[in-house]
Amino acid sequence: QVRLVESGGGLVQAGGSLRLSCASSGTFSSPKAMGWYRQAPGKLRDLVARIDRCGFANYGDSVKGRFTISGDPAKNTVYLLMDNLKPEDTAVYYCTAEFGLSDTSLYWGQGTQVTVSS
Repeated sequence: QVRLVESGGGLVQAGGSLRLSCASSGTFSSPKAMGWYRQAPGKLRDLVARIDRCGFANYGDSVKGRFTISGDPAKNTVYLLMDNLKPEDTAVYYCTAEFGLSDTSLYWGQGTQVTVSS
């Protein structure tokens, strides 16, 4: 069974930085991609960033230029460095892992709270 463990959330002032970490375990194979989504109160869950085994990364429009995803899904790890944080970045951040070839299965972590004060 896939297990995703996130760490690194917390409270930070606007303009500050945080780094989230996520490790995947519980499977024989490693993910083909890992990423981060976030969900603020009353809003839909949105993609923050995603990275695949080739190192290709894509970002949500609202975080481009401020957030950086790194890590290696082949090694079951992904990180998210968040710089110049804004109050609107406040949300629960979820780590994700994608498995499968023709059909993709998406797994979710429990989430970690990020709160940015103004």
